[in-house]
Amino acid sequence: MANADRPVTLAAIAGAHGVRGEVRLKLFGEGAETLRAFSVFDAGGRRLTLKSVRPANQGAVATFAEVNDRSAAEALRGTLLTVPRSALPPLAEGEYYHHDLIGLPCVSADGGAIGTVVAVENFGAGDILEIEKPAEPGKKSVRFMVPMNARAVPAWDADSVTVDPAFVE
Repeated sequence: MANADRPVTLAAIAGAHGVRGEVRLKLFGEGAETLRAFSVFDAGGRRLTLKSVRPANQGAVATFAEVNDRSAAEALRGTLLTVPRSALPPLAEGEYYHHDLIGLPCVSADGGAIGTVVAVENFGAGDILEIEKPAEPGKKSVRFMVPMNARAVPAWDADSVTVDPAFVE
């Protein structure tokens, strides 16, 4: 498993909502309901205790015990809400957290080095890995995308991602 203490960002505070200290959240997970599994978040070096959260247009609205008015809520704009990786629910076979794939080295099915996973995107048809090849001397690095499916990515673990050579650009 990935480093258990590595922080995982679940949301960012987008600004104040109303006058009673509620905040608007931009979500990086699967919805407002997933935040309810956590009672405390790290928020830029301070801890925030979740009182309530509800879905809202393109995100969520949350109330934290430590935030009681609009100015306190507005002061948190841009703050990331994180939890330790160890706090996330365990995964079933074949599942992964995007967070765990980012930064992993990519190797070809024949063992050759390809690059590093720099992002995991989903444009509606499934996850896509963005892989960055190392830059050749005097040139810029090259990025390419690979679908996260069994044909293109036959294996992955906590140490690396294996990519079928047919998908390497």
